[in-house]
Amino acid sequence: MDLNKALRLAIDTGNVHLGSRQSCRAIESGNAKLVIIASNCPEEATDSAKNGKTPVHSFSGNNSALGAACGKPFPISAVTILDGGKSDVLTLKAD
Repeated sequence: MDLNKALRLAIDTGNVHLGSRQSCRAIESGNAKLVIIASNCPEEATDSAKNGKTPVHSFSGNNSALGAACGKPFPISAVTILDGGKSDVLTLKAD
């Protein structure tokens, strides 16, 4: 699976939150189905994601690369998938 294409399709057709603060909120509320974190994601968001019951996938690039993969012109530290839509992004294995 091409993660970049899967992320863009999830953003276009599903329900996705961008950013570490929104990720923390979605994890705490139990709505998150998958969290994808950049290699330089803030520690508090990483800890929150890994301590919860939500699967976490570590993105190989930094926040600028994750932002580009999402089709955004700004850095993104974390992407939270609430609903994958037509994307197969939820089949990613947690790290």
